[in-house]
Amino acid sequence: MTDPGPLTALVLAGSRREGDPMARAAELSHKALIPVGGLAMLERVVSALAAVPRVGRILVAIERPDIVAALPPMRVPVSAVKAEEGPSASVAAVLASVGAPLLVTTADHALLRPEWVQELLDADAGSADALLCLARRASVMAAAPDTVRTWLRFSDDAYSGCNLFLLRTPAAAGVVSLWKQLEADRKRPLALLGRLGYGYVLRYRFGWLSLRSALARLGRLCGARLEPVFLRDGEAAIDVDKPSDLALVRQLVAKRETEHPR
Repeated sequence: MTDPGPLTALVLAGSRREGDPMARAAELSHKALIPVGGLAMLERVVSALAAVPRVGRILVAIERPDIVAALPPMRVPVSAVKAEEGPSASVAAVLASVGAPLLVTTADHALLRPEWVQELLDADAGSADALLCLARRASVMAAAPDTVRTWLRFSDDAYSGCNLFLLRTPAAAGVVSLWKQLEADRKRPLALLGRLGYGYVLRYRFGWLSLRSALARLGRLCGARLEPVFLRDGEAAIDVDKPSDLALVRQLVAKRETEHPR
């Protein structure tokens, strides 16, 4: 097998146009700067990515390059890129600029571990254009029984997304394009359902749709092959979307650092 070479990682750290309520509550410009265990979430995510041997550089999509410049030195170069209107637009711009493969995660993924990224990379069999990480419900609940997550309920199991993606080939641009369309339709339910196909939506609603069938449908819509990667550690599905998530993540980090002091 040939050496795949160094990988570019993208961290989505931009702020919404209207601002983020959690950032406002913390009196910070960006949610990514909220501290967890004494470090900003952004620094935790960048540090985890920098510890992955194959990652050769890290890009941070954010409105303020000075925030990235203030990060401590890492093993690999870390630089800021412009945050576009919405996460999918930021991914599209970077993918068009640097090409595939591109590893993507978010700045609020404060629990991110290098092992999870490596698990994703090890699962790459070379047969997909894009890989997305999921955690099975049982794994998530074993890691954090009190967590409240948004579940993707399919006929085979329930899953939670892990905010970790590998866009392997240029065809993955179709995945990002579909993502942008779905974002645009998120406040127009009928348009969203029509785009996905009412038959598939009904099958999902009644618990008849499998994850594989859903990904195959999405793949046909965007002209790309999609594959799931099921991460073993349920903590991988826990990001910081609301205050209760932040409290849980701080608790888990404190526990982790008590068990494994730096």
